[in-house]
Amino acid sequence: VAFLPFGLLVDKWRWEVFSGQVKPEEYNKAWWELRRKYQGIVPPVERSEADFDPGAKYHVPSNTPYMRYFLARILQFQFHRALCREAGYKGPLHRCSIYGNKAAGEKLNRMLAMGQSKPWPEALEALTGEKQMDASALADYFAPIKAWLDEQNKAKRYPVGW
Repeated sequence: VAFLPFGLLVDKWRWEVFSGQVKPEEYNKAWWELRRKYQGIVPPVERSEADFDPGAKYHVPSNTPYMRYFLARILQFQFHRALCREAGYKGPLHRCSIYGNKAAGEKLNRMLAMGQSKPWPEALEALTGEKQMDASALADYFAPIKAWLDEQNKAKRYPVGW
């Protein structure tokens, strides 16, 4: 879960740079605004435009799109839920293990065997029964810890947000 905000903001920053929305003299400022907005963090020391903190992430100077990692994290949980269902598992998603389950392994293998022969939505459908990515499996997986955190925040009156 902690990865998702960063996974999104790297390409959000890149797209804003490419569109001209963020000017070169504001690169670092825009980077830290996104870090604060999406991750709730600020630089550990004072930063200026003489610094280029986005460049510390290899994907920025190499012009490598980062969205693939964000989307992969969502798909990881969608795959997990589908394979747990294939294995016949009925309990909470965070407790499911498909280790050694032949039915789940065969279903995954069939999808992977498609390679590039089919468009990705068809491969996704072959595994999950859905042609679209869906982050609800990620929410389902972490629902117990979210409920616990909500309870703790309420009981202890912790402020939420930044």
